[in-house]
Amino acid sequence: MHHLAERYLRKSALPTLFCPGCGNGQILNAAVRAIDALGIGKDVAAVSGIGCSSWIPVYIDIDVLHTLHGRAVAFAQGLKLSRPEKKILVFTGDGDCLGIGGNHLIHAARRNIDITVIMANNLIYGMTGGQKAPTTPMGSTTKTSPYGNTERPLDAAGLAAAAGATFVARWTTAHPVQMQNSIQEAIEHRGFSFVEIMTQCPVQAGRHIFGKTDPWEIMEWYKAAAIPAPGKSGPKEGGIFVGELYRGCEEEFTDLLAKERDQACFK
Repeated sequence: MHHLAERYLRKSALPTLFCPGCGNGQILNAAVRAIDALGIGKDVAAVSGIGCSSWIPVYIDIDVLHTLHGRAVAFAQGLKLSRPEKKILVFTGDGDCLGIGGNHLIHAARRNIDITVIMANNLIYGMTGGQKAPTTPMGSTTKTSPYGNTERPLDAAGLAAAAGATFVARWTTAHPVQMQNSIQEAIEHRGFSFVEIMTQCPVQAGRHIFGKTDPWEIMEWYKAAAIPAPGKSGPKEGGIFVGELYRGCEEEFTDLLAKERDQACFK
């Protein structure tokens, strides 16, 4: 076993439940490498909701809250408020984060609370059978759109930036080094950070959206579609904007609360 796996993985939880070729293992790899590079193994806690990607932190030997569907960001805010010294990572998927959990994402971003949300975007509900998700491309035939999806996909990174997040980035599983670097920067950033990872689901999205079930072919598509474009997050015909999309410097929420508490105590 690799020395990082020996050091960071929860061996009693192995093997993972990820399907062969799933990108969640790559995200797990990048997160572990980022934690190791920053030397914060004892100072980090993770929160997740429900879905394939929400199992990622369960395999890391750190403090983990595996919570309710769509509520990971809400739990993470509570954890940050009670333990402000901790680095809080949220692992979530496009369905968990943007569907039932969309309201929590918006309000956490507007508060600029210091948590890092890592959202795996596989364009579909994978674990529950291949239903369309908030990010599913128009025209895609899924279990719940048998005649083609008529809804426009939601731009998750654009939503996070518009709501008030002060660090927003997007990469794909075809960009492992950049993915790790963005996760590191997000953790170090003081404020609400959102990192969207475009990832392959060969079992569901592969069959229903891409028309190919080879994970390598889907990653090759992501690599070819990636357009380095700092500051741009919106839809692009035939392409995906990647990189650091937005960075701000507004005051962080727990710092504002600490000031308010000090002023109340002084009075």
